[in-house]
Amino acid sequence: MQILTDTHCHTIASTHAYSTLQELVQAAKLAGLQAFAVTDHAPPMPDAPHYWHFINMKVVPRVIDGIAVLRGMEANIVAEGVEVPERVREGLDMMIASFHEPVFAPADCLTNTKAMIAAIESGHCQIIGHPGNPKYPIEVDAVLTAAKAHNVAMEINNSSFSHSRVGSEPRCLHLLERVGHHGGKVSFGSDAHIAFHLGHFGNCIAAAEQVGFPRDQVVSADAASLLRFLGEHDKPVVAELSDWLAALPER
Repeated sequence: MQILTDTHCHTIASTHAYSTLQELVQAAKLAGLQAFAVTDHAPPMPDAPHYWHFINMKVVPRVIDGIAVLRGMEANIVAEGVEVPERVREGLDMMIASFHEPVFAPADCLTNTKAMIAAIESGHCQIIGHPGNPKYPIEVDAVLTAAKAHNVAMEINNSSFSHSRVGSEPRCLHLLERVGHHGGKVSFGSDAHIAFHLGHFGNCIAAAEQVGFPRDQVVSADAASLLRFLGEHDKPVVAELSDWLAALPER
């Protein structure tokens, strides 16, 4: 399975990450990616940039050295769903919504499930970040029913299998199986906090192959798939990148 876009990475704007945007573009080329999304943390995460960071992402070129760069954010799931000002949301190409301990303390399965479903139903996010985190148990089928209804993809996070969120692997495998059962969608994200990890999906691919998950349900499989998915959410980036996409060599 070949994955040609990365929907989750961080720049030095998230202060526990270590690479610039330019370094990520260079890494994307080396990894053979077509596109990647910059998804730095949103306030009130302690290491997040100010909201102006996201508003000003309009200065980032759509394509740098042949690589499409999507303007994203990793927002925080809170009890009410996702709290990001409209002025910030309207300039983004995509939003990941994730549980983060400094913002939403791990709770019981029912509380976590209600918050995640509220995020999905808000219409503000397109991807749920690292939902296999064992610190946040969820009622998987209830979440996936909501995700399918609102066309939200569940992320399979490559770093969750190696150095982050220890104990995620069996939950991610179960999640993949159930997404397949529901006919839903997933996104593979490296969650790179340094350029050397961008575009690395070995753990995600191994998990998908283990459970027989089909590539055509991976919205990040290639640029065409990702832009088609964002088009279903009426994102203007699809039209803005149409000429670039049409000129891409077939892979």
